[in-house]
Amino acid sequence: MEVWEKINYLLEEKKITKQEFAHKLVALEPNLKRTGESPSAQTILGYLYGKRELKVELIPYIAEVLEVNEQDLFTFDLEYACNYNYRQSKEVRAIIELLQYAPNGVITHINEQLLKYKVLYGESVERI
Repeated sequence: MEVWEKINYLLEEKKITKQEFAHKLVALEPNLKRTGESPSAQTILGYLYGKRELKVELIPYIAEVLEVNEQDLFTFDLEYACNYNYRQSKEVRAIIELLQYAPNGVITHINEQLLKYKVLYGESVERI
């Protein structure tokens, strides 16, 4: 997982749009070392879409806007990974769409395997 993906996950969790986030970040007037200027809202959106490399000097400001610790932007615990994969993964969405075509034996097998993972990883996965 990339940091920009975690930021997007937190935005979704906190029900903040990318536009709102960009405007709040611009309002803090962070200065980039290379240019000495604050990034524009458009540049920030480029970070959020993974099209631009996120500048490290923005991390404290991003954490402030999201009301999290800076370290939270770099932690990818099981709960986050599972929720992120469930919500974002093209593969998971494709599997869900294809399940209607699977015979009962395949569904039973998938169910058994997923239950094994649930036991292995504990109840933190149950929130999905």
